[in-house]
Amino acid sequence: MNRDEAKNILLLYRHGTADADDPQIAAALALAERDTELKDWLVMHCARQFVLREKFRQITAPAGLKEQIISEQLASERRILMRQKIQFAAAAAIILLFGALVVFWFPHRADDDTLDIYQNQMAGVALRGYAMDVVTNDPAVIRAYLAQHDAPADFILPEKLKQVSLAGCAVEGWQGVKVSMICFRSSQAAPDVSSDIWLFVVDRTSLKKSSAGPAPQFSKVNRLMTATWIQGDKLYFLGTTGDEQTIQQYL
Repeated sequence: MNRDEAKNILLLYRHGTADADDPQIAAALALAERDTELKDWLVMHCARQFVLREKFRQITAPAGLKEQIISEQLASERRILMRQKIQFAAAAAIILLFGALVVFWFPHRADDDTLDIYQNQMAGVALRGYAMDVVTNDPAVIRAYLAQHDAPADFILPEKLKQVSLAGCAVEGWQGVKVSMICFRSSQAAPDVSSDIWLFVVDRTSLKKSSAGPAPQFSKVNRLMTATWIQGDKLYFLGTTGDEQTIQQYL
């Protein structure tokens, strides 16, 4: 199986479902673990799926649709035929809506460099498991490693976050640029957890359509509570489990 064949197979893959049990998909996923380019493509593909699912969840069903369906179950054959026509029209509308989302939603994001996709990709890194490039609580070692690998190293930590124990760091990728991932371990972390707070730092110019500003913006991204802000020429994305009150204690 080559990279292009794996991509065609993984187009049908839905993260977090039983799809991974399919032999062909499992083989393609295994190849993605060994192929960095394919792995980056897969992460972006899953991020797009997540954004689409979130948008569909925000669509409100027409008022009275449930009652209409129930009443039509008791109608005559003529009403049943009419209901089928209505359902067909609704299905066609959904297909058109899906097409509209693809055509109008993604093109407004210059080459997928928007904040929501970036947040979902970085949150996915933290949640799906990762290996730190350097395991240390020494900030000087972390900054030196990031600088040596051309990742942002001149980041500024919030004063409260400076009081949390460092765990290490890693260098991640985003649209061809380097992202610094700084890992922390809070006092509430389980004994078998290496880190439970993650800070991602990237040059702000790499997200051309970002709505972030100097004040932290709080949002739930996947299973993480996150805060995003801009300081200087960097965009900061902080994530941890819990609620807004939990993350505010690190800002």
